[in-house]
Amino acid sequence: MNKKIYPMLLLTLFTLGSCHNMLDVEPHTFSSGVNYYQNEGQFLRAVNGAYGSLQELYTADYFWPMTEMVADNTNYQFDASDRGAQQREEIDEFLITSTNNYVNNTWNMLYRNIMQANVIIDRIDPVEFSDEAVKARLKGEVQFLRAFQYFHLVRLFGPVPLVVNEVENPEGAFTEGRASVEAVYEQILADVNAAVASLPESHSGADIGRATKGAALTLLGEVHMTLHNFDEAADALEQVVVLGYDLLPNYAHNFDPAFKNNAESVFSIQFDAGLQTESSNFIFMFGPRNAKDELIGFPGNLGGSNIPTPSIYRAYEEGDVRRDASITMFSDASNADFEESKAFDGDIPFIGKYYHPPFLEDGRADENWPVYRYSYVLLMLAEALNETQTGDPYPHINAVRERAGLDPLSGLSQGAFREAVAHEQRVEVAFENHRWYQLLRTGKAVEVMAEHGKEEKERLNRLSSASYNIQPHKLLFPIPAREIRLNGFEQNPGW
Repeated sequence: MNKKIYPMLLLTLFTLGSCHNMLDVEPHTFSSGVNYYQNEGQFLRAVNGAYGSLQELYTADYFWPMTEMVADNTNYQFDASDRGAQQREEIDEFLITSTNNYVNNTWNMLYRNIMQANVIIDRIDPVEFSDEAVKARLKGEVQFLRAFQYFHLVRLFGPVPLVVNEVENPEGAFTEGRASVEAVYEQILADVNAAVASLPESHSGADIGRATKGAALTLLGEVHMTLHNFDEAADALEQVVVLGYDLLPNYAHNFDPAFKNNAESVFSIQFDAGLQTESSNFIFMFGPRNAKDELIGFPGNLGGSNIPTPSIYRAYEEGDVRRDASITMFSDASNADFEESKAFDGDIPFIGKYYHPPFLEDGRADENWPVYRYSYVLLMLAEALNETQTGDPYPHINAVRERAGLDPLSGLSQGAFREAVAHEQRVEVAFENHRWYQLLRTGKAVEVMAEHGKEEKERLNRLSSASYNIQPHKLLFPIPAREIRLNGFEQNPGW
């Protein structure tokens, strides 16, 4: 039988087993896969660990390049003296290969997180809890997390291995290949519908920030939007509308650590600068390379990635308060060394959403990452209603525009409204890891990115003629070469 290796899981199993009999010492207490997952407290800690792994996905430097920087909202600040992030830059320019480490790391991280979820889901049912509702809630949270990670995988890579059970031994680490896109979405929908049924509408105290019914319904709505099931999407999103969420009067407060987990927050990745292992780091990755001392107060360089483009800066309408809340300009004589400053009269833009000084320690910030905000729910609902022509989309889009200081829309044709809501989504959730998925979902990726590439090559002399050669097959990332080599997977067409 031609068995195929699922490398991340197999490596974990071999590592755990490699020290057998090295020391003839019996510990007084030891937690392993054999004696853990026996009681309610252990499952609670395991679910907390699954959220912790999700934190790593957002603080690492390889996930957001594939969801935001790959699109037209951001690029990077080229530094000829430091080429260590060249493979990340190749994602922006559509020059990657299947050996790209950032693509490989994203694949591995998502599957590692799925592996954690599988263990919990497989083991929780037989364990007695003092409150069965707590058991159902914890299982629902992990089903939400598993669906969330597979939703990323299927949009980034297309057909992917569908592993939904715990891998208990090396033999179980073999997989029979990549499941179809349809099969992956079937599993996503099963998980997220189960989460909707078991999650509460809200949490309190130390549980604030966990997945809720509103988060699961929003994920369900976005999944159906992606599948162009607009009736089902509208149904899910309309259920979110009645759960008590609201738009904050001040758009900028959505990103200010002083207003975490507010009425607009449907689901956010939780961070805490007060704990070294729980802090975020977004400004340290996204700030201009030459701005660290002035912006942060520590010596060295910032990441210079996810730098806003002229395209997104121009996209905001006159009077839109979201632009200044989202994009901040860094002014300094040293900017002259960087070609990116020319389009901004010597300034270098950076994502102001994630900049809230002061910083008590280098590398530690306090912002949560906004995965789903209520404004995005309203805009997706407006889009779905426009596509189905079964309801009034204007109250939803106009609520978002009013908060932004803009005039309401009315009387548009279906096509004109489609363009208007796509624009509104771009500027409302700019730099929140939605842009690439929006372009894929609406079928605009090739058109928009070809035009964006043309503009970028006209303003940036450093770009080669091969940059931004947008081909339809590049709408999916290549399956990592390591997976092809070890598993014998077929590569995505064109790669």
